[in-house]
Amino acid sequence: MQPAFLLLLVPAALWCHWCLPAWQVRACLDSVDKVQKMAELQGLGDECGEGASGAPALADSCLADNRLNLDVYPDGCHRFLQLFKGRQGEVLKVEFLRLSSNDRLLGTTLGILSGLKQLKSLVLKGGHARDEFGSCQHGSLTNLPPDVGNLRCLTHLDLSFNNLSTLPSCILRLPSLSVLLVSHNSLVALPKDFGRLRKLTFFSAMKNQLKELPQSIGELAALQDLDLSENVLEFLPEEVGNLQNCKELDLSGNCLSSIPDSLANLKSLRQLHLHSNLLVTVPTSLASLPNLSRLDLQNNCLRTVPPEIQTLPFVRLRGNPIGKAEPFPLADESSARGLRRLFLASADDSFTVTSEGCKVVLACGIHFCFPPGATSDALQICFRILAPDPQRVKLRHHDVLLSRVLELQPHGVEFQQEVQIWMPYVPPETLHQREVVVRTFSGQSWSDLRTRVEQKRKSTKHVAHCSVLHFSWFLVVSRLVQNECKVPTEGTLLFSSVDPNIKVTFPPGVTEETRSVKLQVLPVSAEEIEEITDNAGCRASPLLCLSQDSLVDFLRPVRIQLPLPPGVTGLNLDQSRLHLLHGDLEGQTWDDITSQVVLEFTHLYAVFEVTHFSWYWLWYTTKTYIGGIAKKVYERLRMYQVSFIALQRKKDPEQVLLQCVPKHKVDPVLKKLQDRYRGPEPSDMVEMFEGEQFFAAFERGISIDMDRPDCVDGRLSFIFYSHLKNMKEIYVTSPVDRKGQAVKGQVSFYRGAVPETIPEDASRRRRKGPDSPWLATLPIKLPRLKPHWGGNPGPLNGFSFPPLNLGNAETGYLTQANLLSIARRVGADWQTIGLNLGLTYQQIERIGYNNRDDLDKQILDMLFSWAQQNSEDPDCVSKLITAMKESGRQDIADEIETIVELGQQKYRESIRRVGLEQESSTEDSAIAMT
Repeated sequence: MQPAFLLLLVPAALWCHWCLPAWQVRACLDSVDKVQKMAELQGLGDECGEGASGAPALADSCLADNRLNLDVYPDGCHRFLQLFKGRQGEVLKVEFLRLSSNDRLLGTTLGILSGLKQLKSLVLKGGHARDEFGSCQHGSLTNLPPDVGNLRCLTHLDLSFNNLSTLPSCILRLPSLSVLLVSHNSLVALPKDFGRLRKLTFFSAMKNQLKELPQSIGELAALQDLDLSENVLEFLPEEVGNLQNCKELDLSGNCLSSIPDSLANLKSLRQLHLHSNLLVTVPTSLASLPNLSRLDLQNNCLRTVPPEIQTLPFVRLRGNPIGKAEPFPLADESSARGLRRLFLASADDSFTVTSEGCKVVLACGIHFCFPPGATSDALQICFRILAPDPQRVKLRHHDVLLSRVLELQPHGVEFQQEVQIWMPYVPPETLHQREVVVRTFSGQSWSDLRTRVEQKRKSTKHVAHCSVLHFSWFLVVSRLVQNECKVPTEGTLLFSSVDPNIKVTFPPGVTEETRSVKLQVLPVSAEEIEEITDNAGCRASPLLCLSQDSLVDFLRPVRIQLPLPPGVTGLNLDQSRLHLLHGDLEGQTWDDITSQVVLEFTHLYAVFEVTHFSWYWLWYTTKTYIGGIAKKVYERLRMYQVSFIALQRKKDPEQVLLQCVPKHKVDPVLKKLQDRYRGPEPSDMVEMFEGEQFFAAFERGISIDMDRPDCVDGRLSFIFYSHLKNMKEIYVTSPVDRKGQAVKGQVSFYRGAVPETIPEDASRRRRKGPDSPWLATLPIKLPRLKPHWGGNPGPLNGFSFPPLNLGNAETGYLTQANLLSIARRVGADWQTIGLNLGLTYQQIERIGYNNRDDLDKQILDMLFSWAQQNSEDPDCVSKLITAMKESGRQDIADEIETIVELGQQKYRESIRRVGLEQESSTEDSAIAMT
């Protein structure tokens, strides 16, 4: 039933632009492309035959209802030519035609198209082939034959994913054209008489290089959908306001700094997308559009928005600096646009920057912009993406790590102009009480850079943008919102942006020299206090932290205003129950200083004076010794409640997924994994600090199958970071003979080292016993082995190949045994993996047919055939990793990367033993680890 279902779905999708509303067109096309690839993978092309002898079969299965869907075949144009030769009369009556513009015979085929007088829909899309990095290749189409303009019945034309630099002139002579797609091309302009297409209702030119629009665009009176997103438009002509029937207008991802007032004339407009531009103002008249239901202004440069627009419920304004001062200057946009672009593959670890500057994009999503003149001579930049390690990652109290560590070399080199860096990160769960910053190592200490948070165009991914003059280590963290100011001798006022009721007043004469002061606030709810203390009578104010860059106390008392704890006012206040606590900067000791200061009260606030800075906290309780309670609460506020998960892949129980999941993420994670994994219920909740180490040990007859670099004394090492994936997929085995019985083992989790900032007594209190590091234990069962793969590693299920060593000595080899281990985990995904590895459809079909009764042999034949073909390619290992990721098998990709990492480690150790290792970064590395 599945092939029949696919054949029905593909022709139906050809009506997307013909029958569906315009707003559904793009979603429909995406679905069609996916289905067609599945159909091709499952061998439906056999129904259409090969060459001239296959023409009758081709007509029967592909020429139905005057439709030809030939873009699903690598040789679709060849099939079309053969069909035209054998059944010309039927071909001339075709109304719907799809061809791939990646086809080498496209030019020959185009000469015949003008004869298809009844053609209504023509699709000549690229993107059906991939390059060596797995990216979609644009088609070869650069123009259309002039005779295409004679297709008077043509209403739908799709030329997406090609290499058009100008719009073919013949398109303007198509009198019935209502749907036109030219997205993902290289168009820099539209014809001045583009308005001749009077029947056009849908036009998409997204992802081009359009710099301006012709004034005649306002003559498209029937246009309902206009998509010009992701171009380089800097302004719009006033004539855009003449599109009276336009219902959706997408101008996102351009360079617009303003939009014309004439947009207020678009009375039919329902959706207006303007996000990811450079808008500094929007006309108030947009609020008067009667049918507008969505106005997206996110990620612009708006500092003020008319109240008429800001109060509309369907307006999106996130990512704008509303109410903020001008940000730090960025690199000159005009000079940046002309810079050379470098797109690096996952196997690359360096690039070269010249005095001309360049833009660089790493495979992991990190971007760089080196402006012209940043370096006077050619400079090689080396980079590494490192797993977070407490010795390398320095977190302060209440910090949350949001990214891996980026190391850039050479360290300490001073650039002549600031280099821009964009680092992707996991967005924190709460934003209004925290802020995202890039933290860097200066050679002596870690410091936070001025950071601008941005969101990628057409994506939900967030990036942290900063400017630097030197390279070292970089990471993204979420910290408590930090307000700071300079305190001169005349005094000043500092208040919290989290809670403006928290104020610090510096009187005149408070200091002889100007000093810098920082303020942070940690809000604490009454529910949190009650849950931790188990006392409904305890209340506490927000936690205030004050610091300064001077070791000298202030010359005059500084006046601090704190809100009273929740539920407490100046009218019902019992002063005997109110305690002002002072904590050291590490939060390890909390002293009650109520009797040492003069407390003044208003209806809502407490006011007191101090001469030195640290943590300050107001408590309201009947307890007399409050310091110990405050210390316990402070420690708990830094902890996360987590559960451990141990799941086995349904198709391969020897593949085990281990993960440490924060409490609120347990159910969503299990729901996401339940289709592919099974296992016991998560463990009971335990508490862990950010950056705390823990181990996983397999016990009772189960062990780790491979020598891993993260394995210490037979146990897997983890570091818990609340916003990162604390997950590993590993392959386990058992020394027990499983031919006759299953093995019932377990995995246990144990505490390791705690972060340096955690007090030792706090660490001991969380253990199950006086010295026990045990956290949790979950069962693992390996089923009884079936006589499936055989036990002889020599002939692989009937296959015999010469010894294989893929890769090289520096990156580590993948051996025949490694490939066999990988093959065991491939399963039904082998066809997709084979295609992503570069095997042809014919090879996949032949492998499937030759081994049609044995899935294991199909996998082995595919994998080892590819290995033999690429054994001399030094990049074959990285290509294998990329293919696994593109096929949705991140677990296998991780295993291969682990093998490669182990090989690299052993290679470096061997080089070090003979004294050949370079010492370029030894001193910097030693400093960073201290």
